[in-house]
Amino acid sequence: MNTAVRIYDESDITALVSARDGETRIWQSISFLQCSHGYAASLRDAAQFGIRYVLLGIPEDIGPRANCGLGGAELGWQAFLKRFLNQPNNQFLSGDKILLLGEVDIQAIQATAAQLDNADPQQLTQLRNLCADIDEKVIATLAPIFAAGLEPIIIGGGHNNAFGILQAHFEATQQTAGAINFDPHADFRACEGRHSGNGFSYAHHAGSLSHYHVIGLHEHKNNQTILAQLHDAGFDFTSYQAIKTRRTVSLAAALDKALTSIPHSLPLGVELDVDAIVGMPASALTYQGFTSDDAEYFVYRAASNRNAKYLHLCEAAPARHPLGELAGVAHCGQILTNLANAYLSTRLQE
Repeated sequence: MNTAVRIYDESDITALVSARDGETRIWQSISFLQCSHGYAASLRDAAQFGIRYVLLGIPEDIGPRANCGLGGAELGWQAFLKRFLNQPNNQFLSGDKILLLGEVDIQAIQATAAQLDNADPQQLTQLRNLCADIDEKVIATLAPIFAAGLEPIIIGGGHNNAFGILQAHFEATQQTAGAINFDPHADFRACEGRHSGNGFSYAHHAGSLSHYHVIGLHEHKNNQTILAQLHDAGFDFTSYQAIKTRRTVSLAAALDKALTSIPHSLPLGVELDVDAIVGMPASALTYQGFTSDDAEYFVYRAASNRNAKYLHLCEAAPARHPLGELAGVAHCGQILTNLANAYLSTRLQE
């Protein structure tokens, strides 16, 4: 049994779902992992029985806090489930190829982190060490998923988890990957201890990330060292200002450029930080950004790449909503569900 993941059964979602006469909802058609003879073997069995996609939550906010930011990202996963699972199961989206796996088991790490203050240098170091502990659990959870040939949709937590996801893919397949990231931040800070701002730089140095393009990078939210390190690694970006302010390139053209720059034979990670979306309750809420339908279009285009291997939706923080957590849960649940739908609907057409 893999102790890094808490595997769900139907009892784990009872409080989140409801039924209606005359219709089938997604929660009534998805599968749960029958883990009777080992985690990795059970995932392989699921793949043989027709499962293609795995829903996995990472309920943590340690990465953003270790990056000197705000908490709240641990609530994104539950917000997503409440909305996603209650959708109708129909000709446009069916749950019969989807496995609801559960969540990375980081309750103890999260509880330890809750006592730490990121304004204290010593405690900030402790938060970064805890973030590295999360990496180990993310890798242990995801490597068998990739090895089974399944595509995970990973939701919740900070963008620090991009490192664990890419490392898990590399360990499972021995293939480096490319990544396309919809994000105002490059998350390519120095390897100074793990946090949400350096997931991709760590992955690059570890050899699991060979190509990387950021869509919507904000020219005034990334310091020169980050931009220089991105350039020195041979990676590129299309800025928010080029797309939205100067209008010298459309979002569609930016995606054409990004997807063309990543070799078609290379496995592709689809990354989206929801703080790219204007007004989204996030670890770094912004009132200047892309619309939610821009984000859906990004996911659709990236998912259309036949070598897409996963979708990662991070940084949603319901408690950061100006009207409070309840409003934030509704807001985040809707947006995260729409983004996951865009990925699944596209991939299921194959």
